[in-house]
Amino acid sequence: MAALRAALFLLLVSLLTIPFGVAVSLAVLFPMPTRYRIIAVWRCGFMALCQFVLGIRYRVLGRENIPDEPSVVLAKHQSAWETVGLQEIFPPLVFVLKKELLRVPFFGWGLAAMKMISIDRAAAKDALKQVFDQGRERLSAGYWVVIFPEGTRVAPGQTCRYKPGGAHLAVRSGARVVPVAHNAGEVWGKGLLDISAGLITVSIGPPIDPAGKTAVKINALAAAWIEAEMQRLSPHRYPDAADAVVA
Repeated sequence: MAALRAALFLLLVSLLTIPFGVAVSLAVLFPMPTRYRIIAVWRCGFMALCQFVLGIRYRVLGRENIPDEPSVVLAKHQSAWETVGLQEIFPPLVFVLKKELLRVPFFGWGLAAMKMISIDRAAAKDALKQVFDQGRERLSAGYWVVIFPEGTRVAPGQTCRYKPGGAHLAVRSGARVVPVAHNAGEVWGKGLLDISAGLITVSIGPPIDPAGKTAVKINALAAAWIEAEMQRLSPHRYPDAADAVVA
């Protein structure tokens, strides 16, 4: 049954994405706020399908930690859900993403029209420069920047090295860093139909002020908070940590 719901969801999302991908691409003739209003309608449709077709709901902890000014969000990346869910939670934002996604028909066109920061992960030095230059431009224009510091999807209970690009952007721009943990991977796996009903918890940590801190320090603080919070959200994925507490 879960696979059937997932297949229906993917079909409906595809049908939803085609007209909106075209619409937002044509909207490049208009200011960014107009494009964001178009995408907001698509986002509401996506989230409604998550709830009523897949049976996925979500809750937010720490919403009071969201700063009033544009910031750099460093978030855990476990599934496709957070690429849309975070748009629902935070003010207008852009993602740092791999440039290959821009080639996806309709969906990729929409990403390009929304001025996402696309990078070539094979060209590390140039990619970092793009993040710094475009990230500062987006922040100064009033948009938040979301970066998945591990660089790829990571299965629940696992972690990868946190890359410091987002922390460097914070130092160079003066923007605060907002760490975000969530357990979306518990209901939305890597497989195309590996999606089940459930409740996703998104936890937002206290913002990190870059003043007087190095990028290394900021990155370490964000990683420590996210990984500690992941153990709290999904304790069954960290049996060794539980054993250490008992001991």
